[in-house]
Amino acid sequence: MLAEKKTVENTDQVEAALAWHDGDARATIETLLADCGHLREQLEIARSFLSKGITRGWSPEIDRKAPAA
Repeated sequence: MLAEKKTVENTDQVEAALAWHDGDARATIETLLADCGHLREQLEIARSFLSKGITRGWSPEIDRKAPAA
């Protein structure tokens, strides 16, 4: 049931992104890639200011890890 709910939510998000760009898939992908790049830059800046002491050794990952199979 949980997997089913995630699929519906993801589909709704995809449809919303496409609708925002009037159904233009290329424009949607370009925007998502630009947003991803911006967020990576922001994460790298934040990461450079985090102290290992404050985060108890944890630091944010820039790249997403593949889910365990």
